[in-house]
Amino acid sequence: MNKLPLAAGLDVAESLRSRWFLLYASVFGGIVALLMIFGVTESRVMGFTGLSRLLVTYIQLCMAILPIFILISTVRSVASDREAGVFEYMLSLPIPLGAWYWGRLLGRFVVVLLPVVSAMALAFAWGVARGAEPPWRLFLIYSGLLFSLSVCFLGLGFLISTLVRSSDVAQSAAFLLWLALLVFIDLILLGVMMREQVSPEILIGISLANPLQVFRTAAMALFDPQLVLLGPAAFVILDRFGQGGYLAWAMLYPTLMGVGAAALGYWRFRSGDLV
Repeated sequence: MNKLPLAAGLDVAESLRSRWFLLYASVFGGIVALLMIFGVTESRVMGFTGLSRLLVTYIQLCMAILPIFILISTVRSVASDREAGVFEYMLSLPIPLGAWYWGRLLGRFVVVLLPVVSAMALAFAWGVARGAEPPWRLFLIYSGLLFSLSVCFLGLGFLISTLVRSSDVAQSAAFLLWLALLVFIDLILLGVMMREQVSPEILIGISLANPLQVFRTAAMALFDPQLVLLGPAAFVILDRFGQGGYLAWAMLYPTLMGVGAAALGYWRFRSGDLV
């Protein structure tokens, strides 16, 4: 596995030279800059001020744009190499398929997570330098949530990339997946199911199978410990998990989903026709 760091470094180097990474980093850096310019740290919402208010706003924006950025930039990883005939060249090199696949995944993980967490860390350092009280617990939990969300959609992206043979089809599938998850966030399908008098536990279980909904609810629980905004569903969640247990679940479940999807993609990658 000594080839794995080399494959990861190659993917990082390629990503840093690409235009999509410049756009990707600019988006999150621009979000933090705009939040500072418009004085978000000076406002108060539900008792949150200073850096806490900035972090709450930033994490909500990340939930909307981070998954689609990861999916669109990742699903081309395997599909585009297959289209370009890279595998024929790769198979002639003394590098195992596992090292190439997991190395690319590791390199892409570093690339997608670094700008997001770095922008949040810079905002945190800027606020502390201006005399704001540092909300360390909030910062660490949000970093963990961003880590789990990145792993989840990175694994899903690699799975889609190994299942299709065209980069155009891969991007379309990624976009449809993102839309499907957004539908569950808005509870459109769950609203239809409620008309059929389905048990609340089943409805909430289906909702919490959606990693975006899990992330959204966990972020909400940090500034609304009683989950008042969720209504009666909060009682089911808090009775089953508790606040601390649910935050742990929100970090563990998307991570396991992403690792499982990546492992399934690797199995498909090894057993399929590479060229």
